[in-house]
Order: sequence, then C-alpha cells, then structure tokens
Amino acid sequence: MTETIEAPGIDITDSAQDYLAELLEKQNVEGIAVRIFITQPGTPYAETCLAYCRPGEEEPTDVEMKLEKINVFLDKNSLAFLEEAVVDFNADRMGGQLTIKAPNAKMPKVNADSPMEDRVNYVLYSEINPGLASHGGEVKLVELTEQNMAVLAFGGGCQGCAAVDLTLKDGVEKTLMERIPQLAGIRDVTDHSDTTNAYYR
Repeated sequence: MTETIEAPGIDITDSAQDYLAELLEKQNVEGIAVRIFITQPGTPYAETCLAYCRPGEEEPTDVEMKLEKINVFLDKNSLAFLEEAVVDFNADRMGGQLTIKAPNAKMPKVNADSPMEDRVNYVLYSEINPGLASHGGEVKLVELTEQNMAVLAFGGGCQGCAAVDLTLKDGVEKTLMERIPQLAGIRDVTDHSDTTNAYYR
C-alpha cells in the first residue's frame, strides 16, 4: 500500500514541475506520474534516477508525493538518501536542462542517534576515502562486531601497500575514533600479501 506524505526532504522546483507536467502530458497516459529512486544508495556509485511511472508501475512500498502539477513516487529505500535533494529545470536557448542534485545520495546525513554502522560509513566516505583515492585506494566497513569493533577491508592501491599500517593507525583509526568515541577499535581483514595493485610496495 503506497504511503502518501506531505513533504519529504526533496524539493521539486516550480520550473521542474512545469517541465515534468508537460512531458507527462505528452505521454497520453491517464494517471502517469514520475518516480524518483537511487541506484546503489549510500555507496560511491550512487546514481539518482527519474523515470515515468504508469499506473501500477510503482512499488507497493513507494511513498507518494502529491504536488500541485504532478504526482511523484519516491522509492522507500532511497528516502534517507534523497534528503535535501533538489530537482530543478533551467530553461535556455537549447530548450533547457532538468537537473537533480542529491548531496546525500552517496551517504545519508547522520547524527549522534544514527546507527553506528551508518556513522562509520559516513566518516569513511566523506573524510577518509577521498584522501585514499589519491593513491587509488579505498577502505570499506565489512562489519561492526558486538564489541563495537569496526572490521575494515582496504581495496585498490591500499591492498598490499607497505604504508598501510601507517595509514590504518595514523589516518583511518585516529579519524574514526575521534569522530565516533563509542568505537572500541579497528581491525583490518585485508589480505595484504596480495600486492598486485599496491601503491607503495
């Protein structure tokens, strides 16, 4: 059963509504709406998508947003990642362009009440991975143990890298423990004997 909400954290500007209403009208389908969803939400590969949604094509768990000119279905799993998203349309000589900016698509906003796993991921994606990316590396959370130990795996240029102990202790662990004092510690489960992609051997 689709749930209807007033105003989730997504803003669809008037110009975007006008543009979408016009596009929907051209489809000549009674009750056609727009559906917004994010593929791979909460990962560096997140993509925000907007598609036509004919009656019956929405998912049962979708949240419906009734706007003045159009109806929008929002994918329930994408909701937290669509916070502060803006759908806008800028007219220009070439006709114009519809843009979707979703600053939290790759990582939802977190606060002190968010699950610790989300908070660890947020620090990894927003603070740690951008630095590791310059060496072609990344680190991801494998699991959070019952003892609040963050089990991490390094990939890309960090796997098998000679400087990984330094990176782990001085960079990753220090940053995570500062940001999330409730963490008990960090454990690295990467197989560093594989040095195929290592940045420093």
